[in-house]
Amino acid sequence: MSFTDQIAVITGGASGISHATAQKLAAAGATVCIGDIQKEKGDAAAVAIRSKGQKAEFIFVDLTDFASIKAFAAAVQQRFGRVDILVNGAGWSKNTPFVQTDDAFWDKVLNLNFIGPMRLTKLLLSKMIENKRGRIVNISSDAGRVGSLGETVYSGAKAGLIGFTKSLARECARYGVTVNCVCPGPTDTPLLAEVEQKYLDAFVKAIPMRRFGKPEEVADAVVFFSSPQADYITGQVLSVSGGLTMVG
Repeated sequence: MSFTDQIAVITGGASGISHATAQKLAAAGATVCIGDIQKEKGDAAAVAIRSKGQKAEFIFVDLTDFASIKAFAAAVQQRFGRVDILVNGAGWSKNTPFVQTDDAFWDKVLNLNFIGPMRLTKLLLSKMIENKRGRIVNISSDAGRVGSLGETVYSGAKAGLIGFTKSLARECARYGVTVNCVCPGPTDTPLLAEVEQKYLDAFVKAIPMRRFGKPEEVADAVVFFSSPQADYITGQVLSVSGGLTMVG
């Protein structure tokens, strides 16, 4: 797969699945723009990619802040002129029983996992439509497909991202812009490291492959949806979960 001359914007690219995605796309020739709230890690991620002779830059963005999203989108357009691939990969939650959550928690989870990606997509989509080509890949979660214990608000946000993917795919297909969704199961990322051990043990027992996913394995699905091999695929939701969620 070659992504030479492609501009790829990846939110959450300082760590986890999005970081692995940025590395894979850059290695395949793309110019990668990492957007993240973690400035030091984001800068370091871009430097590490450039040290291999590949192309990457970091631009700060806080997806819970609309002003920051607008500034990020403007900086991307000014620096690169266009976006060929948008990966909405930033995400966060905390394993908390629903009755113990509050409005501040809801706002953060919904804005980061659902509203922020929608806002950024809208700001970058017009240019894709104008160019009559583009790839949008939303990283949701199997929690959004089947629910997850202690992640009720997160599951709702990620379910919203799945519905957004399908509807936007219908609107954009005529313009040559595809919109697809990757749903990781439990994956060995910094977010998973915050989960209590008793839940981790339960997850492993429930996964037919008896292990957590690797960020690189999920990134492979994102890269596929971003590639020419997926030209005729849009509005699809692909689970990468070791068989945890076998649903129709």
